[in-house]
Amino acid sequence: MAVKSEVAGAPAEAGRPLGPHYKWIALSNTTLGTLMATINQSIVLIALPQVFHGIGLNPLSPGNTGYLLWMFMGFLVVSAVLVVSFGRLGDMFGRVRMYTLGFAVFSVASIFLTVTWMHGTDGALWLILWRVVQGIGGAFLWANSAAIVTDAFPAGQRGTALSVNSIAAIAGSFLGLILGGVLAPVNWHLIFLVSAPIGVFGTVWAYFMLHDIGERKQARMDWWGNVLFAVGLIAILAGITYGLQPYGGSAMGWTSPWVLTALLGGLALLVVFVYVETKVAEPLFRISLFKIRPFAAGNIASLMLAMGRGGMQFMLIIWLQGIWLPLHGFSYDQTPLWAGIYLIPLTIGFLLAAPLSGVLSDKFGAKAFTVSGALLTGITFLLLIFVPVEFSYWQFAVVIALNGFGSGLFFSPNWAEMMNSVPPNQRGAASGMIATFQNSAFVLSIGIFFTLMVAGLASGLPSSMYSGLTAQGIPAASATSISHLPPIGVLFASFLGYNPMQQLLGPLLGHLPAANAAYVTGREFFPHLITAPFHDGLGVAFGFAIAACVIAAAASALTGQRPPAVTSPESLGYELAAVAGEGGFEPSGLVARDVPEEASELPDQPG
Repeated sequence: MAVKSEVAGAPAEAGRPLGPHYKWIALSNTTLGTLMATINQSIVLIALPQVFHGIGLNPLSPGNTGYLLWMFMGFLVVSAVLVVSFGRLGDMFGRVRMYTLGFAVFSVASIFLTVTWMHGTDGALWLILWRVVQGIGGAFLWANSAAIVTDAFPAGQRGTALSVNSIAAIAGSFLGLILGGVLAPVNWHLIFLVSAPIGVFGTVWAYFMLHDIGERKQARMDWWGNVLFAVGLIAILAGITYGLQPYGGSAMGWTSPWVLTALLGGLALLVVFVYVETKVAEPLFRISLFKIRPFAAGNIASLMLAMGRGGMQFMLIIWLQGIWLPLHGFSYDQTPLWAGIYLIPLTIGFLLAAPLSGVLSDKFGAKAFTVSGALLTGITFLLLIFVPVEFSYWQFAVVIALNGFGSGLFFSPNWAEMMNSVPPNQRGAASGMIATFQNSAFVLSIGIFFTLMVAGLASGLPSSMYSGLTAQGIPAASATSISHLPPIGVLFASFLGYNPMQQLLGPLLGHLPAANAAYVTGREFFPHLITAPFHDGLGVAFGFAIAACVIAAAASALTGQRPPAVTSPESLGYELAAVAGEGGFEPSGLVARDVPEEASELPDQPG
């Protein structure tokens, strides 16, 4: 039997009979899209040295740091800005249609990145442009994938299904590190080529196999909301990006008039945006959804845990590449690949916990898993503070595996709890809002972690570097100048897999005795020089992460009780799932089909 849509504006496609395996088709395709987007988010991090060498541009030269930052931040910024709008478009015109468009846009951008032929600043701008376009495609994918899965699966199985997407997201971020380390030395174009055939395949697969079974709502586009939100968030995220660069005599740019204007102006626009959204008939950002306790508290928890974990990956990579790997016999140009390999326990911990928490939270509710996951993640940050900088690897591996395990316990139940709590015809907007918070938190976390790390380094690194350089024969004037260079340059050099002292000293190396020059640029001088200041900065940065995890746990505890099961179907997707042989599950019953939208928009949540 085929079910005909009774939802205003829903396509005839909703009346197609679905096979018994449709939900797995939807899950596998959205998992592929999530995996592809997250691989491309991180693959560039490890490959940046080869990319800049290929286009003939030194990213650490004065004036070029912006190209370095925007090469990997541009993707994050644009995807964070657009996911809400694209989720709203999915609610209006079909989530599958918008999702498939995202696959296509991502594929086209990957092809243009692969065929890059320009050099110098033109090459850098070309790459940044198409990375931004990739971010647009990623925003389409992220904004609608969770809503597609939520439509396809019954409420009692969504935690399990969304855990698979979560696994793909985390696994992709670390697979990208390894793939970038393997492919970039062969040919840096390969890091972009790898996603092109996957994107084309995913586009065709989505076009022919996915169906828009969710409820649609025809509405007018909220242009004022779109403009205010986009400009405000771009200003804040751009301000954070430029705040990481030195300004005048300061190690970072937080006192720059441009950065302050961007941050304060962006914040003011977002305040106006919130006011406007309470007045328009069809708002972009459903402020009313925050009256749903699981959605509001879940977003706060997700935001805080993302802020605690977002910059962690960069700190661990710098820790490995700048200190631990050189001290254990790895040359600096080998460290990017091996940093990705040595971080595998973090991924393994997540892969073990995410499906387990997804399945169990479907049966027992999400709160126990979100609270315990956030607390466990915070405990691991405390343990990382006490792990020696020159650690035994098993200590480091156990702690980061537990960190991944805690995050895995948290993310799937958290996402499922939020998606289960919202009305079916607003799942696209809700999914976009959740993704916006997470992606924005990631960029904000990078800014906070680097700022705290630089603050820690600035107090101890200059004196350590001055005494170390003068002991090796560097003239006092030169040592003073080098030791007071912005620490962010040292961090970026380590992060890129460059030899930091070779970058800092440059022509001065030619004036040193050969033995001294070899020692200064060897695998021991810089790691020993930076160990104590780095540990101080690491303690401050991870202290912030601990506080963020505690707030995430507290917010998770406030999400309310699990909604009781009722017999009313919650949406058109329920009928279609039942046709596909998926009847007999425990629906949340938050919104019945025959409930008016005004009543369904704000379901009461038991406390």
